[in-house]
Amino acid sequence: MRCTPWIAALLLALALPCAPLAAAEATPRAFPGAVGPAAETPGGRGGKILRVTTLAADGPGSLKAAIDTPGPRIIVFEVGGVIDMGRQPVEIKHPYLTIAGQTAPGPGITLIRTGIDVKTHDVILRHLRVYTGVDGQPKRSGWEADALSTVAAHNVIVDHCTFLWAIDENMSASGPRFTGNTVEEWRAGTSRNITFSNNLAAEGLADASHPKGEHSKGSLVHDNATGIVFYRNLWAHNVERNPLVKGGARVLMINNLIYNPKHRAVHYNLMDLEWTGHDHVTGQITAIGNVMRGGNDTDEGLPFLMLGGDGDLEFYGKDNLAVDRHGKALPEFGRYGETRAALIRARAPLAAVDGYRILPVRDVETSVLASAGARPWARDAEEIRVLFFVAEGRGAIIDDEKEVSAYPAVKPPVRAPFVEGDWDLATMEPRSGRYPGQTAPMPQEHLSARDRASRGEAP
Repeated sequence: MRCTPWIAALLLALALPCAPLAAAEATPRAFPGAVGPAAETPGGRGGKILRVTTLAADGPGSLKAAIDTPGPRIIVFEVGGVIDMGRQPVEIKHPYLTIAGQTAPGPGITLIRTGIDVKTHDVILRHLRVYTGVDGQPKRSGWEADALSTVAAHNVIVDHCTFLWAIDENMSASGPRFTGNTVEEWRAGTSRNITFSNNLAAEGLADASHPKGEHSKGSLVHDNATGIVFYRNLWAHNVERNPLVKGGARVLMINNLIYNPKHRAVHYNLMDLEWTGHDHVTGQITAIGNVMRGGNDTDEGLPFLMLGGDGDLEFYGKDNLAVDRHGKALPEFGRYGETRAALIRARAPLAAVDGYRILPVRDVETSVLASAGARPWARDAEEIRVLFFVAEGRGAIIDDEKEVSAYPAVKPPVRAPFVEGDWDLATMEPRSGRYPGQTAPMPQEHLSARDRASRGEAP
């Protein structure tokens, strides 16, 4: 029996025992494998099932219409294909939302010419592709979308998504720097309790349409953001911010793979110019079992972690590996500002690490390449290209998506009904253990007809 207060009073009057309420109401995780301070967000659990039935950018049955519907909701897909947003952002403003990209029939859901801004709380995004791209815009003309950013959001999980060709960051936790008068108020006013897990964030565009010029960036954790978790993600071919942690922020990094950073991999920077009139707050990074591997663009001798600006950083590092493209060890720490900012070594993790399956560092690359990104059971051509190039030590920083590919073509949708009984609606996992479009247990390389013939395979 659930021991609510009035039941407790009744049982006390009858001299009967009462089971603790906490034991009866253990909060379930968002889905199997969810981690971090946001792991127990309900998202849209228990809310309306909203079916996406068109690939149109808006209107009845569209993804945008479902996102804009208030109240708890689970968005499922009865179409698969490409949604062209025409350089209009996708803004999530209403809380208690689950977007279950895993429910889409093959080839899944890919959004192009856009980015997603999460501006609310209790949101779960899974198995989406967002390919932002410069879309032919002139250099420094002002189109500067993130592929994914949380904006003063909290209790958000972004899991198994693919973010390519962002003009600003590929995936970030952001918001206002100072809201209120105390550190606690600052932290409450910006992004907090955000988990990025099993994502692919690659090929941030360098000299494109961002008004500041060069802006190939992986991830930004803005000043005073806390409870930010990066778990088993892959950053590839971003000039810097892999990630950048700003002043006073608190970040946990476990088992991530960073490939071909150019000028900076992980870095911390509290800029005094941005903190004028405010006391500095010491930031925190806990990094366990991460791999940084240099590529064709990586600066010689690039450290795993660099410290800039004027603020101190508490850092706990364990079992991290940094090597250049030839396997030669790279330094753990370096600076890009000659200030009094101090690196303060911690003897124990600065964030809770229970609930994570932490791999030995030599197992990280194999695991991340197999699992990162949207729908790893059925990769698209861009994901295959990026992942295999990382595995082979290839690829480069780019300025325009046309240097490597093009937007996927918008075609008539693939259709399949969403059958509620086939899914665990509490976790949005398939009851059969097999996802729509799952044709192989591992990603398969796309081979040319000549390559297939040379391997004795059917054309």
